Amino acid sequence: GSLWGFAQPFIYMLTYVIVFQFILKTPSSGSEPYAVWFMPGMAMWLCLNDSILSASNSIRSYSYLVKKVVFPVDTIPFISIIASSFVSLFLLVIASIICVAFGFRPNILMAIYILIAAYAFIISFTRFTSAVSTLVPDFTNLLGILMQLFFWFTPVVWNLNQIATHHTITRIIKCMPFTYLVTGIRDCFMEGNIITAGHGIYTIIFWIITIIMFIWGNYIFKR
Repeated sequence: GSLWGFAQPFIYMLTYVIVFQFILKTPSSGSEPYAVWFMPGMAMWLCLNDSILSASNSIRSYSYLVKKVVFPVDTIPFISIIASSFVSLFLLVIASIICVAFGFRPNILMAIYILIAAYAFIISFTRFTSAVSTLVPDFTNLLGILMQLFFWFTPVVWNLNQIATHHTITRIIKCMPFTYLVTGIRDCFMEGNIITAGHGIYTIIFWIITIIMFIWGNYIFKR
């Protein structure tokens, strides 16, 4: 039964590769095969999406723990994030195997940094959303819609070169934490460096947003 949790996202990723590489013939950002460019970014997006949605609804899902026993509420979102991590790491390993098969070897240190940054953002983001979802059940549905919008506005299946002439829109998208993390995991295999790209401005923006979200989310959570 639990194998479906791994098979479903893998088939989901494979379907996108077939549709966008062979049917729509979407180009990658450079000379690398589309599958090599797409798989790490999609694995990172699924990690973000699944962790955020599950952790945001976690307190309501485990409400019986809160109501019947003395249980630290703060740990409930972390439990959901850890549970989602098993599938996420599986998808990242599959993406790594595909990239290595094409001759693209990962930068291990940079990959560790991106994973730390990803989970720091997830914790900060869900600190707020888990509290709001507990008080306003309809917020979970709104969050699902917002994550779909973030998916299409984040360069997961398309690349930023396609809108290079729209400078303002490009800068806004680059400032999004989702874009930073998706681009960062790709750079681990393609000799890019999201940490210092653009003189590190996007790294600074990412951590400022993450820290502000954590402080604000922590305040809302305690309230």
